[in-house]
Order: sequence, then structure tokens, then C-alpha cells
Amino acid sequence: MYSIIIIGAGPAGLSMAVESIVSGIPTEKILVLEKAQEHSFSIRKYYPENKLVTANYKGFEAVCIGTLCIPDLSKHETISYLDTVIDEYKIRVQYEETVWKMDYDANEQSFTIYTDKGTYQSRVMVIGIGILGKPNKPEYKLPLSLKERLLFDITSSQIADSRVLVVGGGDSASEYCQYLVQNNNEVSLSYRRGDFTRMNHINNDSLQALAEAGKVRLLLNSNITEIIDQDGKPRVVFQEQEYAGEAFDYIVYALGGTTPENFLKTLGIEFNGKEPVLGEGYETNVPGLFLVGDLSAGTKGGSIIWAFNSANTAIKRITGKYLDV
Repeated sequence: MYSIIIIGAGPAGLSMAVESIVSGIPTEKILVLEKAQEHSFSIRKYYPENKLVTANYKGFEAVCIGTLCIPDLSKHETISYLDTVIDEYKIRVQYEETVWKMDYDANEQSFTIYTDKGTYQSRVMVIGIGILGKPNKPEYKLPLSLKERLLFDITSSQIADSRVLVVGGGDSASEYCQYLVQNNNEVSLSYRRGDFTRMNHINNDSLQALAEAGKVRLLLNSNITEIIDQDGKPRVVFQEQEYAGEAFDYIVYALGGTTPENFLKTLGIEFNGKEPVLGEGYETNVPGLFLVGDLSAGTKGGSIIWAFNSANTAIKRITGKYLDV
């Protein structure tokens, strides 16, 4: 019987393990389950190499209240920091293990967690998976024949000297454009609105500078209705007449992430619309089941500092109500 089992080995999950150890829970009573082969999978996969991992993000003030804390770091520095955290605190992470079911026993106040590799029991369960693990997809159908040219990140394929269309209007869209321009691509950006209200000022200024320099073509107020396979390349059909259908080498979608709603609902977690219902310490309606990180921040997501802080907030509730330490 574990004291606490954590799903997800990203910043939130690892911080949850650290806060548990610091609070006095024995290391051998803590288990982290991660479906990827490495920790911080979303950072590794979806962040460009030159992306700055910012402490302050979308209005969340970067004030650390827990054990872990970072300033603005590069992608590599952030991963290295978390490598050190795992080693220093001797966190037990079982990689390439996917959780598919959970049973809750109210009489015993315990969870039975079923994975593709085994079954575990724990007093408390914490979910620290990120929303970027499941990128938003467009409403129109994407041809299967173009799977290698319709991308939801820019690190799984090497893109250089190509015509690329980025779809989206948030920070990731701007960062993708900046990265693609550096790799000598001809970049266009399609966004359904006329201005970038979701973008922080740094990314907005960078994008506008690239547009003024003729390095990024902005297709504002544009709505894609269809993607067609044209000789192995995606041809884009727009609703607006001023944007003629044209073919690109790649289309990169930067539409944000969605809360893994179906998975959470299978665990019995209640929702209010698209948001999970959370109480004190980010506890769900299932006693002893907590959400931390992006899942506790809402649909807009949170920073790494938010992830760290949410774990600190959750452990206070966990040790105060469920675990004697």
C-alpha cells in the first residue's frame, strides 16, 4: 500500500513527489507513473529548442511558495533542473506505464490503480498530467494520407527550406513561426481573428517584427474549411475568397491543449462545463483524489511555477486530512 501515487512525471508530478518527501512521507511510499519513456515529455516534445521556459506565464505571478523554484530557463536547463531533482530526492518513477483504470474504496479510503503493467494500491492519488499531452485538433477532417505533413508540434520532424502554414493565434503559434523562420522556411500564419489577444507582448512584438520584415505572412480573419491532398502536399481551402487555396509543404497546428476530460470522468471526477470541480487543495469530488499543475489552473493552463505551487498547496490538504506524517 503506497501513501501516494502520482500520475505524470512532468513539473507538477515531480514537484508533488518532492513536496511529499519534504512533508515526511517515506520515499518508498511514493510512486510516480509516467506513460512516456522520459520525464517532462510535453516540454521535450512541444517546446522548440530555443524556447524560453518562462516562470511568469499568462498573468500568473512567478512567486514560489513551495520547495521547487526556477527563474526563466531554456528548455535544456529546465530538463536538467528536473533531472537533478529526481536524483537529489531519489524519486521513484516508473516510465512507459499507462494508467487505464482506477477503483475507489470509500470504506478503506484507498485507490486501486490498474496500469498496462500492474496493479497498485494507494491512500491518495494525484494526477499531474499536462493539457499539452492532447493537442486540440481542427473541426474539419485531416486526410490520413498527409499524416506526415500535418503536425501538432515542430520537433518530431525536421522542417527546413519549406513552405509552412502555422494555424493558431496564441503564444505557441508565434514561437513556432519564430523557430521556423530561423530554419529558413517560408512561413504563413492563419488565424481566425483579426488580432492576437491571447499572445503575450513579447511574442506579439516578435511576430509583428517578422511580418514587417516579410518573413511571416499573416492571414488574419482566415478560416480553413478543408485540407486536400494535392500530389502528396496539403492544399488549404479557406472560407474567405481573398485567400485562394494553395499548397504547403507542411501545416503546423498550434491550437492549444485540452483537458483530458474523458479520462478524468472515467475516474468519477465531476465537471462544471469543461472545468473539473475542485475544492480545497485542488481536491476533486472523489475524496483523496487531487489534480495539480495545468489541470488545477483551468483551461488557460499554468506556468511551471504554478505547477510547483499547486503541489505545495495540495500536500497541505493531503497531510492534514489523509496521511499522518
